[in-house]
Amino acid sequence: MHSPLLDPYRGPNLHLPNRAAMAPMTRSRADDVTGVPTPIMAAYYAQRAAAGLIVSEGIWPHRLGKGGPGVPGLTDPAQVAGWREVTRAVHAEGGRIFAQLWHVGRVSHPDLLAGARPVAPSAVAITSGAIHTADGPKPYVRPRELSTAEVAASVEAHAEAARNAVDAGFDGVEISAAYGYLLAQFLADSANRRTDGYADHVRFPIEVVEAVAAAIGPERTALRISPDNTQLDIVEADPATRYRRLVGALDGMGLAYLHVVQSGAYPALADLRPRWGGTLMATYDGAEPGGHERAEHAVRTGLADVYAFGRLFLANPDLPRRLAVGAEFNRPLKTGHYGGGAEGYLDYPRLDG
Repeated sequence: MHSPLLDPYRGPNLHLPNRAAMAPMTRSRADDVTGVPTPIMAAYYAQRAAAGLIVSEGIWPHRLGKGGPGVPGLTDPAQVAGWREVTRAVHAEGGRIFAQLWHVGRVSHPDLLAGARPVAPSAVAITSGAIHTADGPKPYVRPRELSTAEVAASVEAHAEAARNAVDAGFDGVEISAAYGYLLAQFLADSANRRTDGYADHVRFPIEVVEAVAAAIGPERTALRISPDNTQLDIVEADPATRYRRLVGALDGMGLAYLHVVQSGAYPALADLRPRWGGTLMATYDGAEPGGHERAEHAVRTGLADVYAFGRLFLANPDLPRRLAVGAEFNRPLKTGHYGGGAEGYLDYPRLDG
């Protein structure tokens, strides 16, 4: 049976040869000191150029936005030059790639920030889990609350990183407002206890999207959200009302797409799909790699226009071809997910060998 994931997609601002996108996944292979992408990263993304669209791993748009060893940046000419090699490799294979702008906010540590304290909407620490550093896991520290002026500066940092992304050859950017990172922290009751204008939970994400769209064009700007996701001590008291407000404010801007991760009890995809007039990309998050049957159902029924696979694309560089011929999928290896060399990165088998 033909998979709808293999059908071309032609939306208002996004034209793709198929609907199987590659979701952003942290792989930690950049130079840890400089944040510059390494040659092995160009090979990794080029291997997966058959995706309808690649969304890169998270890239920090500000020096205080780094969330782990080996995470790349997009703030200086050397980083831009490194990413240009990646985008050239993907385009040479006929692919398309967006940069994900990923400011982690409080999900960091002074060891990752040259001794600086992580920043957040409010000075509220994450109390569960630990942050991975070069010296191993460490407890999260209490972040420093951003001043009102610093919040505005962070908005501009996202816009400048978006300009750098276009300069580096990316086809667009996806702004991360998901999984408990900085924009999601502003959206959350548990992390945002401000009393200034940014006590309005949706204000900062809206301002970031507007600034990036003004910098590079709305047709090259996308947003990723994960409503009701509880990772990293995130609590959203009324996700339906909050995300309806956010989506309503952005609908009509002509963005490239809205990326909705379904991961909580709130049925975000079903609720937000009718409220979004543009392209909608979906991801189902769970303990196991997302099954293609569920993705096909979402596309076939119109719940999503495009589906983004994470671990399934990690382990299957030729995923669209495997879908086309009904081939068995590789399983993700237990090692090589974060950091290292080619093992668990460039060595997954392809059907063509």
